[in-house]
Amino acid sequence: MKFAKRLDAQKNVHWAIVRQLLAEKTKDGRPIIQLSSGDPDIPTPIPIVETLRESVLDPTYHRYPFSFQTDLHQAVAGWYAGRFGVTLDPSTEVRVAAGSQAIIGDLGLALLEPGDIALVTDPAYGSYARATSFAGAGVCWLPISEESGYLPDLRQIPAAVLAKTTVLWLNYPQNPTGAVAPLSFFAEVVAFAKKHNIIVIHDNAYGDITYDSYIAPSFLAVEGAKEVGIEINTLSKSHNMAGWRVGMAVGNAEIIRALNLVGSNNSMGLFGPVQLAAVEALTSDQSWISQRNLIYQKRRDVAVAGLQSAGLSPSIPKATLYVWARLPEGYDDSFAFSKMVLEQTDVWLTSGIFFGEGGSRYLRVTLTVPDETLQEAMERLQSLKL
Repeated sequence: MKFAKRLDAQKNVHWAIVRQLLAEKTKDGRPIIQLSSGDPDIPTPIPIVETLRESVLDPTYHRYPFSFQTDLHQAVAGWYAGRFGVTLDPSTEVRVAAGSQAIIGDLGLALLEPGDIALVTDPAYGSYARATSFAGAGVCWLPISEESGYLPDLRQIPAAVLAKTTVLWLNYPQNPTGAVAPLSFFAEVVAFAKKHNIIVIHDNAYGDITYDSYIAPSFLAVEGAKEVGIEINTLSKSHNMAGWRVGMAVGNAEIIRALNLVGSNNSMGLFGPVQLAAVEALTSDQSWISQRNLIYQKRRDVAVAGLQSAGLSPSIPKATLYVWARLPEGYDDSFAFSKMVLEQTDVWLTSGIFFGEGGSRYLRVTLTVPDETLQEAMERLQSLKL
């Protein structure tokens, strides 16, 4: 059988490689601790679950989602107004979909075509580049580093590249580095996008996973941001609802309209009870989130201390579910290092190379395992023979 060449890159996705590696490792029956997934382990709050449980019995919501209406778009707009101080028209500036991952893919198809270039930071979450490639467009990597606070220098992009650039993908707080961006940086991005007629897509998936009293802003809070771009968000991280698949894109009405054209061809919408549960999530008391974040913050501190003791150099993130750690001196191949750690300790740490060449000397450690599991993993790492 002949398949589309665009699938070739998908074969090299981090999860496909790691699953095969871990499957081989577990054949001997040894328990492996995986600190690799950004899938929250803390349960969804009970009121959200109860809303779904009750509404699923109503046959109104057993039909196609276009046969009824909920207040989800209004809830998204209200949440953005209260949380970020951003005003949105729920009828034209909000799209909801089955997770932000689906939105990323649809945006690639809506905004990019062969001959176009999209700007992606290096390192970055891999789906931005894959969505670009799936659309037949090219990727221009923007190097980011510890020294720059993992913010790209937009002034260094060649004019020949900018002439073909259609989209700039950004993500702050950032996966995998945990870096955060101030509003002053977003203001620079808006000016840059206006000057070069570029669409900005900002992924704010981790905006509500924050530590040490840090409050993450929205890209759309900058004056003029809605003129040049949109923001992606999701309930997966903010409300412990990864399996519920509720994502949203908000901002520029023309971009939302283009996204709707693609999305309506790929999806019939969200299951009604899931929509109602999302409304409950967005409109109910949000104070529990700060208490949840204290759990992650405690885990962050355990991970940072354990990695330091094992000989790595971790950053101390203000946000996200990850700790980004530099390899010890003398090591420059993160995948080889991850495999060595796995062999010696039965702990899997994500290789930074899976997020781009800029991650070749780094590892990403997730905080989405129970406290005792994380503590055991850190204790195992102390036996590393470096």
